[in-house]
Amino acid sequence: MAQFESVTHVLFDMDGLLLDTEDLYTIATQEIVSKHGKDYTWDIKTTVMGFIGRDVAVALVEKMELPMTPDEYLQATGELLCKLFPTCKLLPGAERLLRHLHSKGVHIAVATSSSRENFELKTTHHGGVFQLFKHIVTGSSDPEVKAGKPAPDIFLICASRFPEPAPHPSKCLVFEDAPNGVKAARAAGMQVVMVPDPRMDPLLTQEATLVLKSLEEFKPELFGLPAFD
Repeated sequence: MAQFESVTHVLFDMDGLLLDTEDLYTIATQEIVSKHGKDYTWDIKTTVMGFIGRDVAVALVEKMELPMTPDEYLQATGELLCKLFPTCKLLPGAERLLRHLHSKGVHIAVATSSSRENFELKTTHHGGVFQLFKHIVTGSSDPEVKAGKPAPDIFLICASRFPEPAPHPSKCLVFEDAPNGVKAARAAGMQVVMVPDPRMDPLLTQEATLVLKSLEEFKPELFGLPAFD
């Protein structure tokens, strides 16, 4: 029985939600900033989670007072991440949920701040799962995504690309792990299930419709979706 507004379409963030990539970003970032005597703390990380690539670079160079330009930062981290991304794994409950929704005919799509190039690297070993999606929107590469999260652009564009008739935002459910992503989904007029990192300050999860510890806990019927068999 639905406890929240029933939905017909589901949009998924990718990093830290479906794929365990957030620690890879931390490793690469710390390697760069430690050369300048800086520490990439969790508090700093939470402010940029969900940002598109260039926005991350601009914010970190400014916040951490790095003696480099955003472009130099992007190039340095990019070289490290190219090696790290293909090693990432699916997070618990992700494949089960995606295969369930797909098998029940629920339209699903990805709305990630990643570039298309990085998306391909991250999904190197997960092609079968990512083929289940109707479409993939890669915010850092998509010319229609003018502003990154926390702006609503990426979720509105992702919803508009479902087969006609495209769903009203109120009929879309978003899955996110980052506060900026939650803000973007709410700004788009969508309900949002948040699966935050356990280190996340609970105050940063308050805007979510529902907060879970893992995708394994999700009950589709709460949002009018087909229950697991």
